[in-house]
Amino acid sequence: MKYGYTLVGLSPRHYFEVAQAAEAAGFESVWLPEHLVYPVEMPPDYPYSDSGLPITPSKTPLYDPWVMLGAIAGATSTIRLATNVFILPLRHPIMTARQLVTLDRVSGGRVTLGAGVGWLRTEFDAVGLDFTKRGKMTDEIIPLLRRLWADEEIEHHGEFYDFAPVNFEPKPIQKIGGARAIPIELGGASKAALRRTGELADGWIEIGGDSLDAIAPRIATIQEHRSQAERTHLPFEITVQAGLISDAASRARAKELGITRLLATAPFDLQRGGVQLDDALAFIERMGREVIGKD
Repeated sequence: MKYGYTLVGLSPRHYFEVAQAAEAAGFESVWLPEHLVYPVEMPPDYPYSDSGLPITPSKTPLYDPWVMLGAIAGATSTIRLATNVFILPLRHPIMTARQLVTLDRVSGGRVTLGAGVGWLRTEFDAVGLDFTKRGKMTDEIIPLLRRLWADEEIEHHGEFYDFAPVNFEPKPIQKIGGARAIPIELGGASKAALRRTGELADGWIEIGGDSLDAIAPRIATIQEHRSQAERTHLPFEITVQAGLISDAASRARAKELGITRLLATAPFDLQRGGVQLDDALAFIERMGREVIGKD
């Protein structure tokens, strides 16, 4: 089992120290969330909480994940660098491909694109994009990213993106199925999201599931779409929240479902405002000693 640490609720001035501690403790990856903007009044549209509201308030500071992960890359040597999740349709795919290949090269091939279609209409309105088209845009973006990273010359004429032949260099360090590529793992639990994950992605990031039994049918649906798309020969990661694994029985169940990674973060201290450095370091050290070291 792999273990990831989510850098959420933590001041960015502590990212380096926490990422270094996670690497030393045996964590496989660190993850950053991503949004462009929040509305002044947060709408109750968040699909993964009973209240419809995310845990982060509307004035939460937002940072560019690729800039942050690039800085973390310079402070670490082995830990993977990932997003949970980057909102793909908010940017032109050529720009996204450039940011990711830059980080892949700088980090020595350690980047994973954790991505989603987005849930917050305000962000799409702010940059002049049609919120209702975000799924179709993502369906076009993912194959285009793969072509930019693998093909010698790329020409594209699609519904949302259109350009004459271009060169895109350098290519990533990493390979998937023999081709230069960067792993793309998708979040989401809707029928469209599960279909997209099975047909196009290299992994699934579970968001909002309250038990392994609850997410088991989603995993089965993804695997069915993978089979139909003839992608079962390729590696595939399944990432869930560490809180879903509490004992030997749930660990065995996770293995049975094909879960490969658990995501963890230190508990929020609401009175002190988020996650404190001392709490994060203590949590990471304990996870490394009591869980990762014994796995």
